Amino acid sequence: MKVDNTFIANLRADYLAATLSTKDVDKNPFLQFEKWFQEAVSANLHQPNAMTLATASKSGQPSARIVLLKDYNEKGFVFFTNFQSKKGQELEENPQAALVFLWLELQRQLRIEGSVERVSTEEANAYFKSRPKGSQISAYASPQSEVVQNRAVLERNVEALEKKYEGEDGLPLPEFWGGFRIVPTFIEFWQGRSSRLHDRIAYQKQGDGSWKIERLAP
Repeated sequence: MKVDNTFIANLRADYLAATLSTKDVDKNPFLQFEKWFQEAVSANLHQPNAMTLATASKSGQPSARIVLLKDYNEKGFVFFTNFQSKKGQELEENPQAALVFLWLELQRQLRIEGSVERVSTEEANAYFKSRPKGSQISAYASPQSEVVQNRAVLERNVEALEKKYEGEDGLPLPEFWGGFRIVPTFIEFWQGRSSRLHDRIAYQKQGDGSWKIERLAP
């Protein structure tokens, strides 16, 4: 089959929305993240907390997928998952990860790299209890990343759990489910600029705990 994809090479846009310099950003990268994240929320972007999570196996084979940021502070950036999923297993084998936020409407991208740790059971339980009951049931019903014969298998699991927990407000925290926190050592704020001469301001964690701020070439 012959496919003409030459049009793809001509898909491009010029970015004129804003600028970014080392003088503009906060000295604390978490406060700078807070500023950009709240601007994404205020712009009514669809799921501004959606982020690409990149992990790697023990042998170095990378994989990536979209997850949702559910908490952040100066400790790091948190998402929740099944520990037995592919990403869960990879993070246990190789506790390093990268995150990417793309806020295209604001012509912004944000990259985070760092080590990974599990959040406490108390944190995971508090978040799990805040989820709708249907989402709690799905966490139990789906053997995440495993091969299933068909969707009917999952639907039968859901029906059985709905019957088991009928009349209950919620389900208990599964032993196989919880949160991971990416503890950053590198954070980059990317602002699109005209003719591909983008602004890239990077924070690199230093040995004394401070952050070094530098401009990177686009």
